[in-house]
Amino acid sequence: MNLRNILVPLGAVALIGFGFYAYGWAGVAAVVGGLLMWGLLHFTRLMSVMQKAAKRPIGYVGSAVMLNARLSKGVNLMHVVAMTQALGERVSAENAQPEVYRWTDGTRSHVTCEFQQGKLVAWTLVRPQDNPAADGEGAPPAAP
Repeated sequence: MNLRNILVPLGAVALIGFGFYAYGWAGVAAVVGGLLMWGLLHFTRLMSVMQKAAKRPIGYVGSAVMLNARLSKGVNLMHVVAMTQALGERVSAENAQPEVYRWTDGTRSHVTCEFQQGKLVAWTLVRPQDNPAADGEGAPPAAP
């Protein structure tokens, strides 16, 4: 169980209690107003990220190499969606842990990200071969 699910509501109740102890009902109103503003700021950020992501194809990123360079362990899925400005293409099964998403750019390079409980734990960058002769296609014919 995530300890944050317990500590955040307890912290909010403690702040409301402190507001009442220090300033009475005016303190409660001030603390509740501050908590409401904090919640609305997060909601506004979430909506702006989702509006930008809705305008782009699922699983597309401008540059997979740049995304790979900007990623770091522990960031949440919303932060990665904000960086890519697109929802990731789901690779894992629905409701399976870890969740795996992929973002691909125009050169067919892709970054596959693994999220455990909504936090980034691992990612890999795959770049296609630049030389078409390396995989046998377009190679010159063998000499007799």
